[in-house]
Amino acid sequence: MVAISNRHLLQQGPVLGALGRTVAGALRQRFEATQTTQKAPPLPGPEFLIEAAAPSAELRDDYVRYLGGDPRAYRGQVPPHLFPQFCLPALARTLEGVPYPLLQVVNGGCRLERLAPLPADQPIRIRARLEGIDDNGRRAVFHQRAIVGAGDVDEALRIDCYPIVVLRGAARREAPASAKPTAEAELPARVPQGSRELCRRRLGKGAGLDYAKLTGDFNPIHWIKPYARSAGFASVILHGFASFAFAFEGLSTQLLGGDAARLRSLDVKFTRPLPLPREVGLFTRGSDNGEHGRARGQVFLADAELAPPYLAGHFTLGALP
Repeated sequence: MVAISNRHLLQQGPVLGALGRTVAGALRQRFEATQTTQKAPPLPGPEFLIEAAAPSAELRDDYVRYLGGDPRAYRGQVPPHLFPQFCLPALARTLEGVPYPLLQVVNGGCRLERLAPLPADQPIRIRARLEGIDDNGRRAVFHQRAIVGAGDVDEALRIDCYPIVVLRGAARREAPASAKPTAEAELPARVPQGSRELCRRRLGKGAGLDYAKLTGDFNPIHWIKPYARSAGFASVILHGFASFAFAFEGLSTQLLGGDAARLRSLDVKFTRPLPLPREVGLFTRGSDNGEHGRARGQVFLADAELAPPYLAGHFTLGALP
C-alpha cells in the first residue's frame, strides 16, 4: 500500500473542525440532557449549503493509489467516493441539536449515485439536510442526504448516509419512522456460493490512519488500538466509508477495466466491523459487464465465499448522460 504523506493534513481543517464541534456539542448535550427533556426536531430538517475547496491533485492521486486504483481514471475529476473529505462538515451540520448520544454513532451504510462528472478545478458545493429519523426504541437510524456540484454542474453526486445510534436502555423518543434502509432486504447474510471474487486486498494495521490523513476522519477507533479496545473492539477497525471506497474502486478497476464512469451507483450496508490488519476479498454476483443497458448486481467485502460480509450491497452500471 502506498505511503500517505502527512502533508495532506493541511487540507483537512474543515473536517477536523466539524469533528471537534460534534464532540463538543455531544458533551454539552450530555450535560444538558440531565436537566432538560429534549424532543426530536421537525423533519426534514433545514438545508445547509457549504462550499469547499476541491482536494488537490496530489491528494486525489494518493487517495486512488491507496485504494489500488489508477489516478488516470479520474483526470480532471474528483473521485466520487472521496466525498467524505468535502461532505462531512455539511453532514455534521445536519445532526446539530438532535437529541441522541452522537458520541455513540456508527456508520450503518450509504448510497452514492453519480449524475455527472465532478470537476476538480472548481470549488465544490454541498447541499445537505437530515431527511428523517427511524427510532424503534432500541436504535435510531438517521437518513442524511447531500447533493454535490461544482462549476456549471449543479448535481454531480447524490449521497444518502445512514448513521446509527444504539439506544442502550434509552426511552423511545418522538421521531417519525421515515428513514429507509440503505440496501434492499433480500441481501444474504453470507457471501453466496458461486459469487465471483474480483480481487483480494491486504489491509495493514495502518490502513485506518492512512484513510484519516486522506479524508480528515480521525475517529480514534480507526487508528488508536487502546481507544478501539475501550469502545469494545478487539483491534482498530476500518472506516465504513473506506470499505465503501475499496468496493467502488475494485468494481471500477476489476469489473469495468478502469472505466470508472460506468459505475452509476453503489448502495451498501456496513454489516459488521472490519478489524485491522486483515486480508479481504471483493465478491460480486448477478451482473454482466454492463454492455447491455444498466446492469445491476450484488457486491460483498468479506474474508471468503460463504463468510459473513463486512459490507453488502447493490451496484448499477451504465453510461453517464
